[in-house]
Amino acid sequence: MNEREITLEALADLPESAYVLYDVRDAVSHAYGTIPGAASLPDPEGEAEAGALPRDRKLVLFCMHGTRSGEAADVLAGMGYDAVSLAGGYAAWLKKQMVSPEKCAERCAEIEDSLRNKRKFKERLFTPFAKAIVRYELVKPGDKIAVCVSGGKDSMLMAKLFQELKRHRKFDFELVFLVMDPGYNELNRLLIESNAAAMGIPVQIFETSIFNAVYKIDHSPCYLCARMRRGHLYSKAQELGCNKIALGHHFDDVIETALMGMLWGGQMQGMIPKLRSTNYPGMELIRPMYLVREDDIKAWRDYNNLHFIQCACRFTDTCSSCRDDGSPVSKRMETKLLIRRLKETNPNVEINIFNSTENVCLDTLIAYKHRGVSHSFLDEYGDRDPRLSADTDPTEPAG
Repeated sequence: MNEREITLEALADLPESAYVLYDVRDAVSHAYGTIPGAASLPDPEGEAEAGALPRDRKLVLFCMHGTRSGEAADVLAGMGYDAVSLAGGYAAWLKKQMVSPEKCAERCAEIEDSLRNKRKFKERLFTPFAKAIVRYELVKPGDKIAVCVSGGKDSMLMAKLFQELKRHRKFDFELVFLVMDPGYNELNRLLIESNAAAMGIPVQIFETSIFNAVYKIDHSPCYLCARMRRGHLYSKAQELGCNKIALGHHFDDVIETALMGMLWGGQMQGMIPKLRSTNYPGMELIRPMYLVREDDIKAWRDYNNLHFIQCACRFTDTCSSCRDDGSPVSKRMETKLLIRRLKETNPNVEINIFNSTENVCLDTLIAYKHRGVSHSFLDEYGDRDPRLSADTDPTEPAG
């Protein structure tokens, strides 16, 4: 360890008034999970040049593993700041949070209690989960479902909610909690195993070499990786006798996908609650988190002091490094931020976007596709309902 590093043990010995803790990862990673009390500082050099950093306290910087924060600490020290990097970074802190085996049963009981308590998260999480399953007919008697656990907050919560559903079951169905290891780094693998044990989720882990396969791919490696991972999950689930795989896409994913299709893809499309597989006959993909809000998932995570992996990718520190186009902000994050800004003036914007995917009026669209076939409004223009005329066009703006 060099003079510009400080260990977690040494930091614990310092009075809180003696230092300021800064997370120098990007804002997306900080929002996903950080050390309690840490402020987001993605541009430490720029903030220092602007005189926005305190000079009367020690500046403790951290990134995922200590590389970026170490470089930043050296730069700030050269500018006269008392700056150090946290040895091992956020990864070292995460390892310290892992639940010991003897405390797993106690932690599991606490987590389950939060899901069963109406005043806490039952109505915000289990109720919409069960509602989606009933509304979209996602689970039926005799199903054997592979609950696909990636290690993130969404899939880990989905696994717990399925366990709760099983406890309340009105008919028989089976669950397999499936984790595919595409080549995780040591921390990600340990964190998944530790969280699964603490949450009482009996995961089955199988290894693949997907990360090695896509490492040298220059064009759209993330897309190829996702396709390969999905294929491996289908194949393993089928091998285990499952007829369905469950993924953790939630309400926010649904509305963001709809808006992204329009803004970035030039098409109106949605993310539906279930799909039949064409490559794996008899297999079906279901999304039981369809009506669950991401803010409620985060609240549950933070209430239970849980820490999950953000990105499975072995070659990047954080998921925010995996961009579709190399830009500093992903299109999904840009869309997420746009929705957040719109919500400031229209509190109903999220549910309105969601409802718009259920209230599509084909009579007012120029063209649409059905089963891969394109249709134009001109196809039936001569036979249009006379009630749909220029005199009654609901889309015409008021003059």
